[in-house]
Amino acid sequence: MRVNLTKKEIVSSIYMQLGFSKKVSETLLDDILDLLVEKLVINKKVKISKFGTFIVKNKKSRVGRNPKTKEEKKISERNVLLFKASKELKNYINENEK
Repeated sequence: MRVNLTKKEIVSSIYMQLGFSKKVSETLLDDILDLLVEKLVINKKVKISKFGTFIVKNKKSRVGRNPKTKEEKKISERNVLLFKASKELKNYINENEK
């Protein structure tokens, strides 16, 4: 089952758990996300200990096909963001799934 986690829910959680005001909590979250994006753009790889690693990878251009019409179309070169969970996160999820 898919659950969407909104920025508002994260800010409320920070507010409730740490006791910061909602404005400070929102600023804190924005700063963390800005730092993550900034480091990804510069370094192409960000590791968060006991959570996982974000990697920016370049995909080369290629030819794709529409399965219905068999029409070929060029798919342009682009960067994609990959996430690899840490062993600790995988173990935590598997232990708490039961």
